[in-house]
Amino acid sequence: MAKKRGLNGIAITDHNTIKGGIEAKKYETDDLKVIIGSEIMTEKGEIIGLFLSEEITSINVQVVIDEIKDQNGVVIIPHPFDQMRHSSFQPEDEDMKFIDCVEGFNSRCLFQKYNKKAKEYAKKHDLVITAGSDAHFLNEIGNAGIITEIEDIREAFLEKDINIFGKSSSYLNHGFTKALKLWRKTNSYI
Repeated sequence: MAKKRGLNGIAITDHNTIKGGIEAKKYETDDLKVIIGSEIMTEKGEIIGLFLSEEITSINVQVVIDEIKDQNGVVIIPHPFDQMRHSSFQPEDEDMKFIDCVEGFNSRCLFQKYNKKAKEYAKKHDLVITAGSDAHFLNEIGNAGIITEIEDIREAFLEKDINIFGKSSSYLNHGFTKALKLWRKTNSYI
């Protein structure tokens, strides 16, 4: 789907695992780069680590950040300030010395005021602003992302040489996600 949407790269950030990214890496081509990552739940909320090679199993925010950095990874705060998600990391000023990027556009934010607040926060702290589709379904792949002229994407993040694009996901996708979670929960008891 990423190729059909004309993407040159995709970051796979499954929840608390890099297994999906490792599997997707098998399909990497010269035309489509695959970044292995994970969206890790910490005691303070979710953190994305990109360019990972090993699983991160801690839930302690500082340990998670240290493990991402030890792998030469990039630390991103996804969908901060989103009051509709219990998993949102609510960054404080002292956290910013450990963070590389803030997701300033998440296509699954129901209210754009949360994306706006994230952008303002990133600008205030001179952090890279990223964007993500947060795709749970095929129709969401490519709804948001980054554009850069730098071939080494990791360097583009660190050099702050990226621009973002994005459009909001359909509200139907949120309904499908809730239904799928309920179905999984119900069927796990069988």
